[in-house]
Amino acid sequence: MRHIRLIAATGTAVAALALTACDNGTGTEDEGAARPKATVSAAETNVSKSPESSTPAKDTTGTGTGTGTDSAATEASPVSRTDAPGSKPAASAGRKGQSATRSVVLCNGTNTSVTAQLLSRPLNHMLLTVKNTGGKTCDLPYYPVLRFDQMQWVPQADESTQPQSVVSLAPGQSAYAGVLLSAADGSGTGGMTAHKLTVGFQGMTPNSDGGPSATPALPAKGVYYDSTLKVTYWRSDLDAISNW
Repeated sequence: MRHIRLIAATGTAVAALALTACDNGTGTEDEGAARPKATVSAAETNVSKSPESSTPAKDTTGTGTGTGTDSAATEASPVSRTDAPGSKPAASAGRKGQSATRSVVLCNGTNTSVTAQLLSRPLNHMLLTVKNTGGKTCDLPYYPVLRFDQMQWVPQADESTQPQSVVSLAPGQSAYAGVLLSAADGSGTGGMTAHKLTVGFQGMTPNSDGGPSATPALPAKGVYYDSTLKVTYWRSDLDAISNW
């Protein structure tokens, strides 16, 4: 009986030594196996909360198959025909199953003629007319960039005149832009008379270079403008800016 008690005491001492070794940082095999499981669980949690995995990417090219329409984006960002100027044209399938993209030809001083006409009404307004004189349809994004003589600032556009899509001109077609030269009530400052006008063209992204500019003739007496000078967006419909 005494021999049996000695063996039991010895077994208890061995177990105590094993527990002591674990407390000293050696770890146990069971704890080591548990760690990969915890790591996988954390990774799965992170993935499920990731915005990239839980929120579908927004289609900005206008080529999606959904039936919904982002009206705000359409109003704020016109482009090639129906998309925004900064987006890429939609690809269409060719006869042999290959995708084809319409190459954009920009309207500028090389393929258009531009005229500037002073208006009696509205007061202190001028009308710009650009006509496609080339052999291909050209796109006319945004608004004209005006420079009278050596003017060092750029007149801004009236955002309320922005069309829903970019203006595209087939050969022989024209587009228009209105110019407010000066305030009718005399509130403008820095007024002066200019004898030369340069009309710049923008590319498919805002303020980008659309190609060579045009220099329409001005009346011999010149054109008076002041700090209230601003323009409309290019419009294919003259009636859209006739009362601007």
